[in-house]
Amino acid sequence: MALHWKLVIDSNDAPALADFWAAALGYEVEDPGALIDHLLAAGHLGEDAVIEHRGRRMFRGFAAIRHPEDPFDATSGIGQGRRLLFQDVPERKDGKNRLHIDVHAGPGGLEALVARLETLGATPVQEVDKGPAGHWWIMRDPEGNEFCAA
Repeated sequence: MALHWKLVIDSNDAPALADFWAAALGYEVEDPGALIDHLLAAGHLGEDAVIEHRGRRMFRGFAAIRHPEDPFDATSGIGQGRRLLFQDVPERKDGKNRLHIDVHAGPGGLEALVARLETLGATPVQEVDKGPAGHWWIMRDPEGNEFCAA
């Protein structure tokens, strides 16, 4: 039996990093507003645990994105398929990632993908050309997490 999973990424500004990755991947930022309103009304959550970002109420220190074609819970906004969760941590990133995302170029090709990711805030680090084995760019997201554009 296959298991459900999500990739959790430590961050310093979860909502901003979720915005970047949602735009980069064509995903949707989850909207937990209905769940937050319910928890606030029931007294299970304090206002200090909530922020507003781009007109949405979000849990402080957390933001998630989901694939737009995957199912999600309408009450909580939580995706039930391909999903990335960003959680704020006190320390900054230090050293190389042990796990990274590969973003594959669409019909426009690699150059167009790299240019689009740069306009979203990514930084190209190194172009890698292994001939028949592949050609890609190592890049960094706005918080310095490495990923590949291929």
